[in-house]
Amino acid sequence: MKLQFPLYNFDIDTPEELLIILAQNLQQRRLEKGLSRDALSTLSGIPVPTIAKFEQKHTISLASYVALAKALGYSKSIKNLLAEPLYNTIEELDTINRNKNRKRGRNEINK
Repeated sequence: MKLQFPLYNFDIDTPEELLIILAQNLQQRRLEKGLSRDALSTLSGIPVPTIAKFEQKHTISLASYVALAKALGYSKSIKNLLAEPLYNTIEELDTINRNKNRKRGRNEINK
């Protein structure tokens, strides 16, 4: 296994912090549209307790999150998530370009 670490890493968000932001954003978009949790539940097919748990405890399945985002009109944003490669160095860009057509990964970790 080959490990590479960049000289600088400015990504200091933890997964929990990102979940909190996603929950807050979803709640804000729901409130901006004047929707109650019951109304969003009806639009999305996601039970009210699941919506409440996400907004309060930041826990949800990906399928439920996508259904909620779609119900709020964010299908395009969901489709664009991870749609483009990100790179920090020219070496990473070279690796991305070499691997564009790969069907399987390797046992390498490049951070």
